[in-house]
Amino acid sequence: MLKNVGLAILCSIAFVACKKDAKKIEAIDPIEEVIEPVNDFKEVSGYKIGDQATDFSLIGIDDKKHSLADFPEAKGYIVIFTCNHCPYAKAYEERIVALDQKYKTLGYPVVAINPNDPVVQPEDGLELMKERAKEKGFTFPYLLDEGQKIYPQYGATKTPHVFLLQKAEGKNIVKYIGAIDDNYEDASQVSVKYVENAVDALLAGKAIEQTTTVAIGCSIKVK
Repeated sequence: MLKNVGLAILCSIAFVACKKDAKKIEAIDPIEEVIEPVNDFKEVSGYKIGDQATDFSLIGIDDKKHSLADFPEAKGYIVIFTCNHCPYAKAYEERIVALDQKYKTLGYPVVAINPNDPVVQPEDGLELMKERAKEKGFTFPYLLDEGQKIYPQYGATKTPHVFLLQKAEGKNIVKYIGAIDDNYEDASQVSVKYVENAVDALLAGKAIEQTTTVAIGCSIKVK
């Protein structure tokens, strides 16, 4: 009898615990599975270091088509997949503007691409991209990956996700893939500036010490 009572109590406790866990799971917004870092580049399809990146033609916030060829004097490009709604992308907006202001005149302009499907995430539609760019003072092309054809070619999985390209003999060669720096929470606490270090190395004619890092941010939204 006591044994049966004990089992009944244990079952009740387990049932209550399961209900609590279920409530926790339901409380998580399925649209915002924010931190899911890519930590094994071998498992990610898309470009690898040393690959040639093809050009693209995407509509921008000025309602015109843009491509890498729009910068004929560039030595390379800082291609960043980012968006409007992601808190990680928002945290990096000022730093992305700073990257463009620092390196555009040195031959490495920023080209930002929003890879998200605006049907799935309405905050990432073109009209709201225009508003966001104006509000934050974007100094670089902010493009929409209509049809989501470009981000899979690159292998982008997060926003933000950086692909540093260098022009060589008419080709755009991938030189760095990953995060902007090592502290998405606080720009003042950054200890390693991955993108800046990579661009500085290319400008100095040196090898990049760290060519890949983990991209941390929001997952790309697809239908």
